[in-house]
Amino acid sequence: MAKRPETLHESREVVYDQSHWARLGDLRQRAKDVMSLLEPSGITTFAYGSLARGDVTKTSDIDLIVLQPISSYRLEVILGKGVHREVVQATPSTVLKGHMHLDNEVVVTFPLFKLMPREEEFYRWSGTVTLEQIRTEIRVPGVDKRLILIEPTEDGHIEHGVIGYEHIVAKKLGVSTGIVQERVRVLTRRDSVGRTGVYLTRVLSEDESFEVVAKNLKDSDPAIRRTIGRREN
Repeated sequence: MAKRPETLHESREVVYDQSHWARLGDLRQRAKDVMSLLEPSGITTFAYGSLARGDVTKTSDIDLIVLQPISSYRLEVILGKGVHREVVQATPSTVLKGHMHLDNEVVVTFPLFKLMPREEEFYRWSGTVTLEQIRTEIRVPGVDKRLILIEPTEDGHIEHGVIGYEHIVAKKLGVSTGIVQERVRVLTRRDSVGRTGVYLTRVLSEDESFEVVAKNLKDSDPAIRRTIGRREN
């Protein structure tokens, strides 16, 4: 079941048990293995979401992001052929992204065009860690899909509400108030009208490249063409 936005006016503490620490350790080790494959080629990746914050569950994925456009060929040479590949666009005005699903848990995402500042902020909003931070067991604050700010502690984490505290949360995360207000608006609306999904998901066949599919989508979809045009200019 999807997590629903929550209004929280008082802080609450969550203490992790041994199984939680073990699950977090396993997920971080898998993320470290993949990120370490890319590091020697100068490809910087970040782990984001619950893996960065520490509030993982039994169903948590390993979400990795490359923040700069990169040749998909470079990634595929390192990560291997035969993985599930798709082009995804959340809304008509957001960037096209490539997703490479290495298995049921690990997804490597990369933008096919330049990210806008607000799109980069999204990852800091949810929490991001570098390979070095994973190696040194660093966890960082970020906001989950309940609109709850997760602040790591030695024993687990502290939860704070976001709704009504947007300016405070923005300051703690080092992001603009605009991204906080945007995420509150998007997630509360999604909860009230139902999950709307993503604008576009295009699965690639074995003989297709991300770049060619992106070009074909640009040629055939005016909304995508306008979005890409704004970024190229």
